[in-house]
Amino acid sequence: MMNYLAVVVALAGSAAAFAPNAGTQTCASKLNSMPDRKWDTMVDPSQRSEALPFLPRPINLDGSMVGDVGFDPMYLSSIEKDFSGFIQPPQWESGSNGIPTLYWMREAELKHGRVCMLAWFGWIAADGGFGFPLRFPGEIYSVASVPNSFEAHDLIVDQGSLGFMLIAIAMVEFCTGAVLVEVARGESDREAGDYSLDPLGFLKGKTEEEKNKMKLREVKNGRLAMLAFAGVVTQSGMGDAYHNFPYF
Repeated sequence: MMNYLAVVVALAGSAAAFAPNAGTQTCASKLNSMPDRKWDTMVDPSQRSEALPFLPRPINLDGSMVGDVGFDPMYLSSIEKDFSGFIQPPQWESGSNGIPTLYWMREAELKHGRVCMLAWFGWIAADGGFGFPLRFPGEIYSVASVPNSFEAHDLIVDQGSLGFMLIAIAMVEFCTGAVLVEVARGESDREAGDYSLDPLGFLKGKTEEEKNKMKLREVKNGRLAMLAFAGVVTQSGMGDAYHNFPYF
């Protein structure tokens, strides 16, 4: 009889080992009830980024935009946000279409690229990188008064003549901001960064493919200029010996 009871207890213990655990079931239920991960809406897991093939493609970078090679390792373009609040008061936002993240970032990329193309050229030209120092007329802008581009900011601020540049930049920002307000309110369908500024007619009579080639050149040169300007400023600031062209 004792042997029989021992066998029954052993079998019962063995069967309990394969029975579902109530705690495990509870954890699984909680896991299944959790909301979807934000990450799943930010990437396309079926494709890899062209620029970074070891990462999934950001969901908004589908290659339809000129210069888009899927480079967004921080997936900032995938963050859903309405940027119209940066350029218009809250009471204007009612009925607004808003400005999506990708549109705002392309606008910013083109603007920074254009500014840096001018800035790099200006920095080098003022330091005589093209054979002679290109300066505004007047003694206060001469090489004797402003030896190089690296020292120009502090010296011109002390002179007080940088106020005009501040006013000019403020006017440009005001006008470009007005265009973005029209976009946010659905009154304009312009492409990001397009101000119809083509005084030399480079795009006149061109096919869509030719226009896209020109746009791609601008994007690539702008990206290069941002790196180049950051590089020349950093190199110039390495020490007194590096302030003047060619900065080494």
